[in-house]
Amino acid sequence: MLLNNKVSIVTGAARGIGAAIALKLAEQGSHIAFTYVSDSSAEKAATLEAQLIALGVKAKAYKSNAGDFAQCESFVAEVLKDFGNIDVCVNNAGISKDNLLLRMTPEQWDEVMDINLKSVFNMTKQVIRPMMKAKSGSIINMSSIIGIRGNAGQSSYAASKAGIIGFTKSVAHELGSRNIRCNAIAPGFIETDMTHYLKEGAASEEFLKKIPLGRFGKAEEVANATLFLASELSSYVTGQVISTCGGLNI
Repeated sequence: MLLNNKVSIVTGAARGIGAAIALKLAEQGSHIAFTYVSDSSAEKAATLEAQLIALGVKAKAYKSNAGDFAQCESFVAEVLKDFGNIDVCVNNAGISKDNLLLRMTPEQWDEVMDINLKSVFNMTKQVIRPMMKAKSGSIINMSSIIGIRGNAGQSSYAASKAGIIGFTKSVAHELGSRNIRCNAIAPGFIETDMTHYLKEGAASEEFLKKIPLGRFGKAEEVANATLFLASELSSYVTGQVISTCGGLNI
């Protein structure tokens, strides 16, 4: 197995891409500590925890807001107590509050920045200490194709995801000498609860025309890219952005 007995953190994993990543890493032998943020997600988190344990690994769901520094500090401390170490951190937590700039409120902007961008700082700052001690680790940050090409009505989302790319490259420079790799993934239009509206009506046809592969992506395909970056298959890869977008970026 590619991740036998490794310990992986996945934030925002109760559903969608995060859940697919947690399952993929567990299938390859990794123990999983994952977060969910709201009471409404507790049932899904419990279901995922049971699915992960059924794969023969240790798994635990933690209610924690990645956008809150103090909660991240407590969460990582609990993971170290429960699991002993941290080998992989997947910063997946994210939201969108799409609106035209003319109508966007400061509150909407700040919420997207806190959950999408500040969360990556919060979590990375916590996990690098045990990784530096172990002289090993892989940090994987979930960006977006929108952070590369932008999109009308998504200025806050695009800015947050573009910021993740700059942060990723800087961390790769800082920690490469400690054998800690930091990479980003930039998904395109992936079939999840958050993007279901993209498949409806004429808008769906317009989106598909822009994708060379001619279809929307699946969460498992993003999970496959995550597995590559989490494992030793990517031992000489750091500071990179892997676009899982069907060619939308070309």
